[in-house]
Amino acid sequence: MLTRLLLICAASSVLMACSPEFNTVDESQADIIVDGSSTVFPIMVQAARLYATADPETRIAVNFSGTTAGFRRFCDGEIQISAASRAINAEEVAACVGNNIEYQRFDLGTDAIALVTHPRNNWLTSLTLDELRQMWAVASEGQINNWRAVNASWPDVPLNLYGRGQDSGTYDYFTTQVTSEVRRSRMDYVASEDEEWLAAEIAADQNAFGFFGLGAYHRHWDTLRLVALDAGNGPVYPSLESASNGSYQPLTRPLFLYVRSDALSVDGADATPSTQFLRHVFSNIGSWMHFTGYLPLNDQAYLDSVRRLRE
Repeated sequence: MLTRLLLICAASSVLMACSPEFNTVDESQADIIVDGSSTVFPIMVQAARLYATADPETRIAVNFSGTTAGFRRFCDGEIQISAASRAINAEEVAACVGNNIEYQRFDLGTDAIALVTHPRNNWLTSLTLDELRQMWAVASEGQINNWRAVNASWPDVPLNLYGRGQDSGTYDYFTTQVTSEVRRSRMDYVASEDEEWLAAEIAADQNAFGFFGLGAYHRHWDTLRLVALDAGNGPVYPSLESASNGSYQPLTRPLFLYVRSDALSVDGADATPSTQFLRHVFSNIGSWMHFTGYLPLNDQAYLDSVRRLRE
């Protein structure tokens, strides 16, 4: 597995280095605004970089505020494309309906939520789903503060938790699967929507344990330690293979793009910037998405998306 991860990281570095220069523009000057999931953010930045070779005149702003915050902006009509690491929920659907925002959903790829710790942590190679629940349960706040309280064989040292913030779709999905209550967990943890910041903080704290998208781990594989999860069939590490074959459960999840219908048009000479951009994305993403550390869909799924953009 380690060899596979190193190849992914090396390929990702080459892909970024060989891409044309892309600098996100100010939203007030943008033809297309993408916001939402920080998990999906690197994918969309790369998509915009590659699109710049085909259409250098189109100005694309790619930002991240978290899936939940992105949906708020989307349903308020502020952005054309909302990147999401979970499906839109009933409250958000109602907000879009209330603002007369119609939209299309496009499946983008598959991600696995990575569990990570400090590289000098020498007692944790895997943990059970029950241990993970005990770490993050609402009732554990102020009670489970050291590693030994979770597992008697672990040392009596502080347990410092890090994770995605409450505007994050990753947090929504993680809590749904781990604590069985969406957006409900202990709150005495270090939270951020910025995966890069979280990775740096965990790498600096020998007692740290945290979670975020697998792509973020791939970008920081040399400063973090990946932890396997045992959901009842033995420890499994998150990887492109385990996400694809369904063995990394329950922390494998889909990624989406939500696009305002009024930003789309029939393909052709008068196609909107969003239509042309998305056509380029779905026509090419299957060949490069895996280099970012995420799992692409099958070719037919992307062909279906291109077909929808032509109808």
